Amino acid sequence: MLERAPQPVERQLPTDEARDLISLVRDIAQREIAPKAAEEEDAGRFPREVFTLLSGSGLLGLPYDSECGGGEQPYEVYLQVLEELSAARLTVGLGVSVHTLASYAVAAYGTKQQQVEHLPAMLGGGLLGAYCLSEPSSGSDAASLRTKAVRDGDDWVITGTKAWITHGGIADFYTVMARTGADGPRGITAFLVPADAEGLSAAAPEKKMGMKGSPTAQVNFDGVRVPDSRRIGEEGQGFAIALSALDSGRLGIAACAIGVAQAALDAAVEYATGRQQFGRPIADFQGLRFMLADMATQIEAGRALYLSAARLRDAGRPFAKQAAMAKLHCTDTAMKITVDAVQVLGGYGYTADFPAERYLREAKVLQIVEGTNQIQRMVIARHLAGPETR
Repeated sequence: MLERAPQPVERQLPTDEARDLISLVRDIAQREIAPKAAEEEDAGRFPREVFTLLSGSGLLGLPYDSECGGGEQPYEVYLQVLEELSAARLTVGLGVSVHTLASYAVAAYGTKQQQVEHLPAMLGGGLLGAYCLSEPSSGSDAASLRTKAVRDGDDWVITGTKAWITHGGIADFYTVMARTGADGPRGITAFLVPADAEGLSAAAPEKKMGMKGSPTAQVNFDGVRVPDSRRIGEEGQGFAIALSALDSGRLGIAACAIGVAQAALDAAVEYATGRQQFGRPIADFQGLRFMLADMATQIEAGRALYLSAARLRDAGRPFAKQAAMAKLHCTDTAMKITVDAVQVLGGYGYTADFPAERYLREAKVLQIVEGTNQIQRMVIARHLAGPETR
């Protein structure tokens, strides 16, 4: 048996335009992203030039309207682009997902004037966004956030600290949830804050077990003044905006997870068909063959789940439950697949000479970001059995 090179995923795409788009993404991934991924992750280097290329290629605004610079692609296509990018390097795929999340508030809730003024640069002008909801003392309990925005004439003055912010310190704009009213979810308002606003600063990036090339940092707001024209939606609507954004963002994380899982499976198949033991490739042994078969089946199931949820979204139907299911299943699957890929490679899988250990370290964070998988189970259960009794 000869060593088998990874085969491209067979995708069900709705249009010729979507097929051309996937071909473009694969070309960029193979030429510009994958060859440098291991070295740059090890060095902790963020590939800003890749995001400039993606922006110029129209890949940072795919699910948004073309009249404001978006690609006007259905979510089922956008998510498969994320999967392809994440298979090449999660820092890039997750970065595109976070940028899309940060752009959501203006695209979905902004006034026409805000959309015309801001979206073209956000979606295709080379800018990079960040999403500021979590705080040091409010992660899963996001409604208890304490960052405040106080009205001062025609301005708002924002004071507080946001935590675990992807692109913190390198973003060009921040979508910020801040408290403008009483405690609880109805006292929160959304703002679009430029990175060069006076009083805005970022702490040193967190030292993480994986995704070292993607900066995650606290962002500090020390009396940051923004005009009311940068308030997104109505006062007190911010938490609803945040939850709506997260429903879509969870689908992005699901797609990223399947990308990492697919990359891990490809690495395992390539190694198993090339590695000789006892006079034949180790892929000839039934125990390992069954392992590979199970890995591939779990990936296909995850892909089908996130695409099913995306098609509900594209049809304008409720999809929050399915988004939570997709995020839960796909990220748990990515964790299991990457563990199994390390096992297939044996001792080599535990070394940095092969990518399997990097995929394993990266997969873990996907079970945590944009709502831990415990939170996803709570969301799903509420759809099934109603709110918890107190």
